[in-house]
Amino acid sequence: VVIPWRRRDFEPEKKRIIVADSVSGKIINNVKVVSVSREAGELIFEPVSGAGNYFVYYFPYKSEGKSNYPKGIYLEPVNNASPEWLNKIANEIIPDAVCRRIEAVDEFNSFYPMEVIATKKETDEIIKQAGAKQFILFPEDREYPIKMDSDLPLRWIERSPINEFKGSASRGENYTYQIGIFALKDLKDVKVDFSPLKSKSGSSIPVKNITCFNMGGINYEAKPFTKKLNIEKGKIQALWIGVKVPVNINPGVYSGFVKVTAGSGGISVPVIINVGRNILTDGGISEPWKQTRLNWINSTLAQKNDVIAPYTPISVNGNSFSLLGRKLILGQNGLPARIESYMAEEMTAYTSKPKDILSAPFKLTAENSGGIIKWGKSSFKVTVKEPGTVKWESKTSSTELTMQVAGSLEFDGFGFYEIKITALKDVELTDIRLEIPFSGNSAKYIMGLGEKGSARPDNIDWKWDVVNKNQDGAWIGDVNAGLQFTLRDEHYVRPLNTNFYLQKPLLLPVSWGNNGNGGIKINEQGNTVLVNNYSGPRKMKKGETLCYNFTLLITPFHTINTDFQWENRFFHSYKPIDTVKAAGATIVNIHHATAINPYINYPFIAYKEMKAYIDEAHSKGLKVKIYNTVRELSNRAYELYPLRSLGTEIFSAGKGGGFEWLQEHLADNYIAAWFVPALKDAAIINSGMSRWHNYYVEGMNWLVNNVGIDGIYLDDVAFDRITMKRIKRVLTQNGHPGIIDLHSANQYNKRDGFINSAMLYMEHFPYLNRLWFGEYFDYENNSPDFFLTEVSGIPFGLMGEMLQNGGNPWRGMVYGMTNRMPWSDNADPRPIWKAWDDFGIKGSSMIGYWVESNPVETDNKNVIATVYKKNSKAMVAVASWAGENVNVKLNIHWQKLGINRAKAVIK
Repeated sequence: VVIPWRRRDFEPEKKRIIVADSVSGKIINNVKVVSVSREAGELIFEPVSGAGNYFVYYFPYKSEGKSNYPKGIYLEPVNNASPEWLNKIANEIIPDAVCRRIEAVDEFNSFYPMEVIATKKETDEIIKQAGAKQFILFPEDREYPIKMDSDLPLRWIERSPINEFKGSASRGENYTYQIGIFALKDLKDVKVDFSPLKSKSGSSIPVKNITCFNMGGINYEAKPFTKKLNIEKGKIQALWIGVKVPVNINPGVYSGFVKVTAGSGGISVPVIINVGRNILTDGGISEPWKQTRLNWINSTLAQKNDVIAPYTPISVNGNSFSLLGRKLILGQNGLPARIESYMAEEMTAYTSKPKDILSAPFKLTAENSGGIIKWGKSSFKVTVKEPGTVKWESKTSSTELTMQVAGSLEFDGFGFYEIKITALKDVELTDIRLEIPFSGNSAKYIMGLGEKGSARPDNIDWKWDVVNKNQDGAWIGDVNAGLQFTLRDEHYVRPLNTNFYLQKPLLLPVSWGNNGNGGIKINEQGNTVLVNNYSGPRKMKKGETLCYNFTLLITPFHTINTDFQWENRFFHSYKPIDTVKAAGATIVNIHHATAINPYINYPFIAYKEMKAYIDEAHSKGLKVKIYNTVRELSNRAYELYPLRSLGTEIFSAGKGGGFEWLQEHLADNYIAAWFVPALKDAAIINSGMSRWHNYYVEGMNWLVNNVGIDGIYLDDVAFDRITMKRIKRVLTQNGHPGIIDLHSANQYNKRDGFINSAMLYMEHFPYLNRLWFGEYFDYENNSPDFFLTEVSGIPFGLMGEMLQNGGNPWRGMVYGMTNRMPWSDNADPRPIWKAWDDFGIKGSSMIGYWVESNPVETDNKNVIATVYKKNSKAMVAVASWAGENVNVKLNIHWQKLGINRAKAVIK
């Protein structure tokens, strides 16, 4: 038999071929592989059951690796044929069998039609017909996404030459189509231009309504950008083109052209779109398999930086900026001179008396062999005053350098500094450093720079190591006053996280890193904790500029909402609503790999079933949140191939591999991610910051308005605070609750670059409702300081829950935490929920063990107590970190409790 399989995989001769009898199912050993190429395979086999059907399998594999991170290994060829049979067929005339069909297990696994390759002869004929052209264009319908970049599909050979594109659209539709480019030479800087699409009646679809997604668009920061497109000789590039058909246009046939230019060659393709009478009010996004949602990647939805509750507009008074619970006061040089927190020690209220985070102003110091370079007088001006953002500029000069400061502060406490140091002449410097003098009263704890959440050591000496460590700053603070800082330059790119840091690590900042000369030293000087961010010796040429950028987050972001913690009880499993309600939960988290949310980070396929479930939950007083984040994306996404056509913009470059579907249909240049065996759901890693975030925001908006979700459960986060703010806006629109909780596995390990999860995700904390830190967090062998800083969320205005091994319920309760049912063994918070309800914890005042005036203390420093106080009663949570069993005495300050000791009852 000769099988014209036309395979897209390379080196098929290295894969085993299995022949089986269709009657018995038995594998036939007497098989001789005569020849194997990508175009066809020729076999001789023994038909053990006589005439009939036989099956030939040519992608047999075994799966290795972990169940959720499999590695498909294709079996190597073997020769099990007997020598006697081989000798026999050598002297016989062998009858021919007929290849009747080439099948796949289902349509999703099929290669037909866009992954069935043209033969070399067919391709050569196409090239010959092209003559001197540099490239050939193949118009293609959106129904057949271009999937291969190294082979022409047979579909393009079998159909007669098509030199125009014809399609049909509805009025108001986000219509899409493709132009395939087959490069006959290396193509540099490909351009795509459009004409208007006009009808005979004079109606027109203007050029502004037409875009090529591959050539650029609007990035996740709402900034227009263009892409330079180069195509190697012999490669195929899909151009995805979007046409926004106006709603009010007249039906009819609209004609124009798309022109593709590369070098001196240009080819125009006539475009003819028949616009029908039907009107689509939603742009057609209810039929995403038609690629009607592709325009979402250029969305600017929710980009306006308006204030999000519970935050308040920034109040500007000269160089003093007040925001919710905090104040930033700038010096004339534009750097922070004073930072104040107005959070009470309990973290449940605001106070009128501020707590200073700094003991003195920030100082940016330049030094040469003669000593510290003296800066001259600074200019300072506020350039933007908006409710959500304040911006300012300052310029300072010396005889050798100028320092230009551009700073901004947002309503949640995020600050960004861009500092440009420019040499006025050739200079040789011993250092440029940023000194942050923390007040000792507000520098009790630290996270980052290789330090797990703990009491701050007296001295820290840290050096850059971006190859191995996702570390570029720290958080230093107390429960009710703190500051996170991170050091960056103009080349900063967010690295990959959650198992993949080493594949796309931080870029060493040219300024701060200074080829390994930079670092951070922290030491105590009286009541000051001085953070010295130094860059070390260097030479600067006249006119050279270095960007010493950094970010700040002033913590806490707001007070903790204890009543929200007591009232909202999570059920982390897809179960019938009545089951959830009977358990006492109020919110259901729907993970992926469930009937209503089957595919990872693509909750748009079973949306009707999801809506029915949510409608029932709402009717019975429950809320429903879904798993949906950005980090990896299911291979079931309708837009998978259009997104792949954007190169590595949306999906990260990688070595491929993983589940066999990925190897067979994506071939290469991807990173295999999470896999669900039961659904064969194979995800690949997103590239980081990209236009996919625009799609993500639009998708969440659609789910709120069309499905009714009450929020999202984030399983780690691969986007920045810009996208998080947009998500919070769309989730809370029109009175929707917009509940967001974040789960993270402990990322303080080699594959994650030894980054503290709270440090990594702190920029998102202002918009979360609850933390869930998570797998691999050790609740048994870490200190109360670790619990407080890295797990509880309290120093940031949040409260949390535990996961690993069900958590430690006693230790958890001194931070107001339980675990989440029914996720793991020992994960049943119902007894604690009952204790809350029996006591009436709602409305109580939480007074943590960290509060100096806590009314209940123990006489053992390793046993701590938190009080939940009401008018006539109090609940005390006690937990031990002692290394052995201990007896403790409770020292109860009855007057502070407001309870008459003589009448008190203790249970």
